[in-house]
Amino acid sequence: QVQLVESGGGLVQAGGSLRLSCAASGRTFSSYFMGWFRQAPGKEREFVAAISWSGGIIYYADSVKGRFTISRDNAKNTVYLKMNSLKLEDTAVYYCAAQGAPAEVDEYDYWGQGTQVTVSS
Repeated sequence: QVQLVESGGGLVQAGGSLRLSCAASGRTFSSYFMGWFRQAPGKEREFVAAISWSGGIIYYADSVKGRFTISRDNAKNTVYLKMNSLKLEDTAVYYCAAQGAPAEVDEYDYWGQGTQVTVSS
């Protein structure tokens, strides 16, 4: 069992920055991927970024490359998503996800409840 709790969302002006955190508990971390997804109003959930716990392998969606940075702190069992140069279209509920076993980078078994990010003009 894995429990994920996101935090750090809020209201920010376009061009600003936020850092999201995802605290994981319930299992020992391994090489499995942790990921961030988001769901904007009226849109389907989409992949944002992913990171492997043991290898430091990182993937980003094209829409956030150069603006977002995913990182991890295994001592704190926490994954971060630093979001810079935020745009109006980044407004969404952001979800942390974890794999329960080795899988493709876009396949996840556990999900947090989400944290709202709202970018204003």
